[in-house]
Amino acid sequence: MSNTLFIIDDDTKLLTLLERYLVDFGYRVRTAADPAEGLKQIDQLPPDLIVLDVMLPGINGFEVLKRLRRFSSVPVIMLTARGDLADRVTGLELGADDYLPKPFEPRELVARIQSVLRRTVVSPMRGRVAQIGRLAIDFTKRLAAVDGEPADLSTNEFLVLQLLVRHAGQVVDRDQILQELRGMDSDAFNRSADITMSRLRQKLGDDPKHPEFIKTVWGAGYVFIGETGDADA
Repeated sequence: MSNTLFIIDDDTKLLTLLERYLVDFGYRVRTAADPAEGLKQIDQLPPDLIVLDVMLPGINGFEVLKRLRRFSSVPVIMLTARGDLADRVTGLELGADDYLPKPFEPRELVARIQSVLRRTVVSPMRGRVAQIGRLAIDFTKRLAAVDGEPADLSTNEFLVLQLLVRHAGQVVDRDQILQELRGMDSDAFNRSADITMSRLRQKLGDDPKHPEFIKTVWGAGYVFIGETGDADA
């Protein structure tokens, strides 16, 4: 089954161009020029990946992403008009998975989409459900919950959690995290490990000074200290 993409951009000519181009690569494509309408459609029928422009009328892309993350962890690639570092870092902090500066070649967008979808789908722990104290992780559905409450992790946050659990009891360094988040570049990418780890801890309610799940090993990296167990297989 082909993946479904949803594009939110107020440039209707660009929407038409991208839809035609991406369909030729086997994707199903839905679009919206109005961000509020786009959010409504995504909530009703979630896609596999969203391409989201930053510069939108009424509600900018950052606010759209913020609202989206309240109910969905679907991967998001942001389009930034200037490609400013500040824009890219803001997107990462809000839970974006990748970004692409405008103007861009459609083929590069396809490459980014393929990269993000590969990171989303491929999982060596697929089929497992782990219960670690108050933390439950469903590796197939890519969901995490603490005390039964959804943690609402972004794709990148889940990838890092999965990496740490996979190497529970072992130190995972920054380079390993960056490798797990491969697909992004530039200075914003270099900061993505710190940004993602900070947001992951916050969503798990894990205090770095008194960690329950993730311990910082100063000068070395991070180690998952919770004892994992399969609740289902």
